[in-house]
Parts: sequence; structure tokens; C-alpha cells
Amino acid sequence: MIFSLGSLQLKSNLFLSPLAGYTNLPFRLVIREIGGVDLCTTDLVNARSLLEQNSKALKLIESNEQDSPLSVQLFGGVKEEMRDAAIILVEKGVDSIDVNMGCPVPKVTKTGGGASMMTELPKTQELIRAMVDAVDVPITAKMRLGWDDQNLTAPDLARALEDAGVAAVFVHGRTRAQGFDGSVNLDGIRKVVEAVENIPVIGNGDVTTPEAAAHMIEKTGCDGISAGRGAFYNPWIFLHTQNFLQSGELPPEPSFDERMRVLRRHYDLMVEVFGEERGSMQFRKVAPWYSKRFGPVKPFNLAMVRISSRIDFEKAVADYLEWRKPFLDDQGELLARYQLPPMVASFMQEEDEHQAKQRTKIAVPKGPVEVW
Repeated sequence: MIFSLGSLQLKSNLFLSPLAGYTNLPFRLVIREIGGVDLCTTDLVNARSLLEQNSKALKLIESNEQDSPLSVQLFGGVKEEMRDAAIILVEKGVDSIDVNMGCPVPKVTKTGGGASMMTELPKTQELIRAMVDAVDVPITAKMRLGWDDQNLTAPDLARALEDAGVAAVFVHGRTRAQGFDGSVNLDGIRKVVEAVENIPVIGNGDVTTPEAAAHMIEKTGCDGISAGRGAFYNPWIFLHTQNFLQSGELPPEPSFDERMRVLRRHYDLMVEVFGEERGSMQFRKVAPWYSKRFGPVKPFNLAMVRISSRIDFEKAVADYLEWRKPFLDDQGELLARYQLPPMVASFMQEEDEHQAKQRTKIAVPKGPVEVW
């Protein structure tokens, strides 16, 4: 399919949204190689930090030829800074720029950025118009439904942003006050869809399975979905969702060998981008999410959360593959008593039953990465 984001023609209406500390270049490349997604977005970046050439901010927007098309998510409340940061990003070859109007944490909102932008519509509209006038790539906005349940300003904000020239709006179906607690309000997303005339609305929040994505599209009329935590829970979510939306059928879950191949690929990319020691240490928080689908796994996790080098990584994998053999049948498959239930096992079932509890298991920085 062809999806129009302003002047940008995309091959998918499924988007990787920012997840602070995780949606770095290695993860984006892994997601792209698996398939189903086209436009991916970087971690949240401070516009002022970019203007100051802050090394951590520049690392957040690091990319390569395979990481395309790419959007950078900016935050900031100063019109001139956001405009000038957008110009710098276009000079670096970025394909789209997303303005964060949804981050609920005080370190962002107190600067006039994030969710605080939902409370000052004229100022926010002026800021967006300055960015749209300054660059020739699509400007999009990521928002929540409002500051709190008494101030559900997303429909009014979406209309104002459409008038200012945004190419699309991404809507997380919670308020700033909710954080990541409670359930996504699909009716709230639907009202944003109904509020705009010509721009696409992308739904976001609790999209952890292909069925959840299809349900959001059906109930809200949104033009596509974006996933951050859902993609980290399951890097195959975009490919499987794309297949499900097209055929109505769920593809088979990846085999253990395929999951292990992607885990290795992810590790290699982390080392390539961040260096062996730092890449290994950052991978400590990644490996346990892959292993949730491996069956018996305790020794693997215990070893992975201590790795500091490639030697450590390879030993942890080799030891685990040997340790795992008694749990396999003659065909190399898990014995029945160790097999995971269908559709990514009890973890995904748990996600459906205890969404708020599971969401908190991915520990993310409470604010933009470069200040932590």
C-alpha cells in the first residue's frame, strides 16, 4: 500500500514510535529488517541540545542509509529553537520531523514542551507554523488526549495544527495525568479523527498485538497505528499486523532459531553503533525481552544481565543452548509441557489481562535520554 504523509510517500501505515532508551539506531534497523514498517522515529530529542551540538543529542539522531525513511522527534517550547532545529535536521537528511506534545513528565512539560503544548493552542499553532514555513519535509505532531480528563483538548489542537500545516497527528489515547496507567480511550482517538478534514490520524497506545491494532483502526477510524512498547515486546508486530490487516489471518510465530538469529543481529548492531563494552551493557536490558518466548530460560537471563563483552555474550548463548537441550524433543522442539501457549505465550495473555502492570516492566528514562 501507499500511505501519504504530506509529500512523503510511505509503503506502510504502521509506524515505530519513540520509546526512550530503546528506539535507537540498532533497534530501528532490526525492526526494518523484519519488515512491515516504513517510517521509524528516533528517541525524544531536545531542540536546544541539537542547536548546541550536544554529543548525546547527536547520538540519538545517528542514522545510516538503511535507516530510511526516518523521522526525528523534537521537543521544546521556544518557536525559534524548534524552527532552527528543524532546519538542521533537514540539512542532515531527515525525512520528517515529529513534534512531541504528549510527553507527560515534568522535565519536559516545565520547558513548555511535551503535553504542556496542549494547553496553549495559539502559541503551539504559531510554533508549528514557523516550522512548516522553514522546511520542506512533513511536520507531524504527537499528542495525548489532553492534560487531564477535564481538559480533553486533542480535537481542538488537531484542528489548529491542521490549519498550521501539519502533515499528520499521532494520538496516544491517554491524558497527561494518566501517564501510562489505565486503559486507552478509543472514543477519544475517534473524536480526533472526526475533528480533522484532510490529514491522517495515527492511533497509539496499548498496541501490543495485531488484533489490538486492527481493533483500534476499526473502533476509531484512524488511518494507521504506531507502536513503541508493543514493538519492543515483539519486534515482529509490524510484519504480523500488516499480514493480519491484509488477510485477516495471523502468521505463525517465529521459531526459536529465528528469534535467536534476530537477538544475535540486534547485539551485533548494538556493538557496531555503541562499541563493545557499552553496547554489551545496554543489551542487558534487551535480551530478557527476547527470551520471554524461549521457554525455560532462567540461566540465560542471569548470564545476559551481566555481559560486558562479546566473549560474555557468546558464552551466555552457547551455555544456554547446551542447557536447553533436555527440554527438547527429537525434532529440536520444546517438549509439550514446556511449550508456550499460542500467540506469544502467557506473556501476551498477561499483557491483555494486566496491561498497566506489564507496561511498567520496561523501565524507561523519565524524560529525554540526553539529560539522563
